[in-house]
Order: sequence, then structure tokens, then C-alpha cells
Amino acid sequence: MSEMNGKYPEDMGLRDAPMIEGEHDYGTVTDKIGSIVLDRPSPRQWYIWGGIAGICLGSFLVSFCWLIYKGVGVWGINNPCGWGFDIINFVWWIGIGHAGTLISAILLLMRQRWRTSINRLAETMTLFAVCCAGLFPLLHTGRPWVAYWLVPYPNALAIWPQFRSPLVWDVFAVTTYLTVSALFWYVGLVPDLATLRDKAKHKLAKIGMGIMAMGWRGSAAHWHRYEAAYLALAGLSTPLVLSVHSIVSLDFAVSIVPGWHTTIFPPYFVAGAVFAGFAMVLLLVIPIRKWYGVADFVTMRHMDWMAKIMLATGLVVFYGYLMEMYYAWYSGNQFEIALASNRLSGDYKFWYYALIFCNGLAPQVLWSKRVRHSLTGLFVVSLIVSIGMWLERFVIIPVSLSHDFMPSAWGGYTPTIAFGDVMFFLGTFGIFLGGMVAFVRILPMIPMSEIKHLLHLEKHESHPAAQAETVA
Repeated sequence: MSEMNGKYPEDMGLRDAPMIEGEHDYGTVTDKIGSIVLDRPSPRQWYIWGGIAGICLGSFLVSFCWLIYKGVGVWGINNPCGWGFDIINFVWWIGIGHAGTLISAILLLMRQRWRTSINRLAETMTLFAVCCAGLFPLLHTGRPWVAYWLVPYPNALAIWPQFRSPLVWDVFAVTTYLTVSALFWYVGLVPDLATLRDKAKHKLAKIGMGIMAMGWRGSAAHWHRYEAAYLALAGLSTPLVLSVHSIVSLDFAVSIVPGWHTTIFPPYFVAGAVFAGFAMVLLLVIPIRKWYGVADFVTMRHMDWMAKIMLATGLVVFYGYLMEMYYAWYSGNQFEIALASNRLSGDYKFWYYALIFCNGLAPQVLWSKRVRHSLTGLFVVSLIVSIGMWLERFVIIPVSLSHDFMPSAWGGYTPTIAFGDVMFFLGTFGIFLGGMVAFVRILPMIPMSEIKHLLHLEKHESHPAAQAETVA
């Protein structure tokens, strides 16, 4: 996956390089991106990953049916570890979805042009990751068929949810996040759906795209309303980046369990979510840009910026790990000290040291420009970070629960494999991968309208008259 035959973009002025490489006009942008959906046959890799997604989805359906039939006892949860893979994977999937909102909303409000080529892939990743996350607390209750009790709907018995329960907080946080993210994703798609409607040759595709485009004609009035709605949704989405994972972290912080009862959790969890989210974006973008030949639009400048954000948030996460140990020592609390000692030398010490390597040490290679501009290096680091962020949740949840206040209540946690924790977790990858595989085939993965706007800006700024005006 090396690029440019050993010549790295910093040698060619990456900072001043355009966001879009090569010679493009509005027509070639539409042809190159739109043809992936309308005309071009899918590459072999698309079928391979579609098959893998199908296998994982089959695993999910089998384990889901077995879980509903037998109950949550098929998972490895026990006393004292009442939270296991279910909550680990819930927090992990929610974290992955944060990069989509950050790229789409916050960077849009900050007028960061480099978000343009990757925002739709990140937004789509967010939707499927949140769908996967929402399954776990729903099934963790053991009675998903009465999940509507968690919603404050009008009822004759006047029985309302317990609003002091973290489970209710999660319901509001996840549903709000999913709703706003889906609206933001769909509004951004409308101009491109109209373009595909006009370009489609197959009648069924033309009708489908036409219905989804909702009568878009590209008039000045349509663009005015589109931009107003897009900015309003970006403003609504921005607080969600901070609030959703803060609420998830408060599921732990409001308890008195050693290792959880700390005020550092909200910022620590938010930084970790952005860290994990960008790692997953890179894991998707790096192969997709190669398979579909869109390296002109997703350039090494985009890779460089994402790597830098990963490095920055990784340093915040690593600082959180150090502060956890410092707080345990400085507090003088025997239970916090015992938990820190258990992480360092207990039964799960291997996982803690693996966590430190994956999230603390491995990302430090991103200080090197050569690594940031190597697709192979970025892919490996992103994979290590994704594993490390899962290990972080493992260390926080069952490891903390296994050693609480009374030695007589201590226990261990072992996930089940067949028809249990591991099989169900792998099954959620079927939902995620299957959704992404379907998305790149039926919808434009890169926003054509935004790319054309960016192309117009870059051509205008490169014009001598525009440069003279800027200098003046």
C-alpha cells in the first residue's frame, strides 16, 4: 500500500497541496463518483467482504435467537461481573461512531475543507456503529420485548421510567444520537441523489433516486434551504460529540465501584471515542480508496490530518491512563490502590499491558511523517488502536467488577464463545460490514456536490486575479 514510489507528500509541499489531485471538472467528478453506483461493476474485494459480512450476519442471527430462547445466562456474566461483553461492546461501538459526527459537524462549522472527501463514509459508519451499539443494552436487560417501558410514553397506569437509572440515560443518548446523525447524513445526500436520478439509465434506479431526492432541482431557493438546514443540523450534532459518550461514561462514574467513581471519565471517554472513531475511519478509507480508484479525492493530505487527530486524542487517552494510576496513589484509598495493583499484577495484567502498548505506545509512531504518509503504516496503527480501545473497555468493566470491596465477593470473568459473547460480538460485524458494503454500492460514498464546491474554490483561489485580491 505504499504511495508515490517513495516520494512523500511533505517533499512536494503537502501543506499547500490541493485537496483534490489531478485534473477534474464538474463532469468528471460526477462521472467518476456516480459511475461507482450506476455503471461500474463491483470489484472482487466487494464480493469477498460481502461474503464475510453474510457469514457474520448468520452468526448474529443464530446467537440472537439462542439468546432470546435461553436468556442472558448464555453470556459469561456472573456475580460479581454483571457487566461483560455486552457493555464492553456497547461502549466500543458507540465510540466508533464519534468520528462521523466530529468530521461532519464540528469540522463543517470550523470550515475545514479536508473533511469533504471523507465525511460521508464517516457519517455512514456512525449510523451502523450506533445500530450495533444499541443492541447490547437492549438485550442486556434480558427482556427486550418490554423495552418500550424505558420510553416515557403516556399510559393509563402512570408508570414512568426510573430517570435515575443509567439505562434510561443510554436510551435517550443513543436514540438522540442516531436520529440527529441519520438526519444529517440524509440531508447531505439529497443533492447527490438528484444528480444520480438525472444520470441513471435504469428506470427502477431513476424512480428510487427520484423519490429519495424529494424533488430537488438545484435551484437557488433549494440550495439556500439546504445550506440553512445543514448548518442547523451541524449545530445540533456538535454537542452530541461531547454529551453522548459523557453520558455513557456516567453509567460508570455515578457508581461507587473502585476504578469507576472518578470525575475524569467524561473527557477521558470522549477523547477515547474520537480516537477509536478515527482509527475505524482509516481502516475503511485506506482499502476503499484503492479498490474504487478514488485516491484523487481522498488524498494523502486527508490521511495526514486524520493521523494527527489520532495522535492528539491518543495522547489525551494515554494521559488518562497515567492519571488513573496517579489518582489511586494520591487518594490513599485502599480500594483504589488495590484495583491499580490488580491491573498491574493481577489475573488480567496481560490485557492491561496490551492496552498500554496499543493505545499509549503504538500511536507514538505517528510523530513520524513517514509513518503518517504510509498507507500500510497507518492501517497497522489503526488496527492496533481499534484493538486497544476494545481492551480499554475490557479493563474498565469486568476487571474493575472482579475485585470490589469484599474479598469474599471477588470473582473472575470468562466470555463464552459458541452461541455466546464472542459469537454475538462477531455477529454485529455482519451488521456493520454488511451495511457499509451495501452503502458503497447503492449510494455515492463521496459527496459530489461538496467536491464540486471545493473544486470551484480551489480553482478560484489559484486564479491570478483571486490571488492578487487576497494579497491586497
